[in-house]
Amino acid sequence: MIHESQADGIVTLRLDHGKASALDLDLTDALAASLETLAGSRARGLVLTGTAGIFSAGVDLFKLVKGGPDYVAHFLPSLDYMFETLFMFPAPVVAAVNGHAIAGGCILACACDRRLMTTGAARIGVPELKVGVPFPPLVVEIMRAAVAPPYFNELMYVGRTYEPSDALARGIIDELSAPEDLASRAHALAAELAATPAASFTLTKRAMRLPCLDRARRVMDADREALAAAWSSKETLAAIRDYLEKTLPRK
Repeated sequence: MIHESQADGIVTLRLDHGKASALDLDLTDALAASLETLAGSRARGLVLTGTAGIFSAGVDLFKLVKGGPDYVAHFLPSLDYMFETLFMFPAPVVAAVNGHAIAGGCILACACDRRLMTTGAARIGVPELKVGVPFPPLVVEIMRAAVAPPYFNELMYVGRTYEPSDALARGIIDELSAPEDLASRAHALAAELAATPAASFTLTKRAMRLPCLDRARRVMDADREALAAAWSSKETLAAIRDYLEKTLPRK
C-alpha cells in the first residue's frame, strides 16, 4: 500500500494502492501513520510519489457511494487528519508527481513543500465541485497556500485538470522533469531543502502554515456538521454517480 525506501536520510514514500492509489479509509489511515512515525525519526526530508504513471486519482468515489453516511462519518475525519499531518510535516517534503494527480491526488501534492511533475500526458487538478463534493476547509487552505493567486478561483470553482505545462504556469507545480529523472531530481531537491538546519526549517514552516491551519479549524468548527451532511447527502451521492457514469468507459 505504501512502500518506504531511504537514501542519505531522505525517505521516499511510494503510494501503491489498487490501480490508481485512490484515497480510501485504509490508505488515509496508513499514510497518516507513516507520516507520524517519520516525523519522530531522523528523516532529513521526504519524497512522496506514486506508482505506474499515477500519483493518485483522489478520493475513492465508489467506496464513498457504496458506504454512504456511515462511511463518510469515518472517512472525512481520517482524510482531514492525513492532509493536516502531511501539510504540517516538520521536515521538507517534495512531491514527485509521476502521473495523474486528480482531486485528492492534486491536494496531496499541494500539501508538500515543493512539487515536481513528470512531462507527458499526465493531468492535475481539483474537479471536486464538478463531481458534486464540497471542499473541506483545510483543503481550501492547502490549495490557497500552493497556487498562484490569479488562478486560485479558476482552479477551485471551474474544476479543470491541467497538462503539466499549464499546471506550472498556474503555480500548481514548481518544476517539470523528464520521467526518467523525476525520482533523482526530487531526491536532490529534498536534500537541498534539508541542508537548512532542521530546527530553522521547522520553525519557518510552522510560521508559514499554522495561520492556514488556524483558519481551517475555525471554519471547520462552524461547518463540521454541514460538511459531513453535504458529503453524504442524496444530492451529492447522486451527482457522484452521474459523474462516474459519464466519465467511466462504457463496455
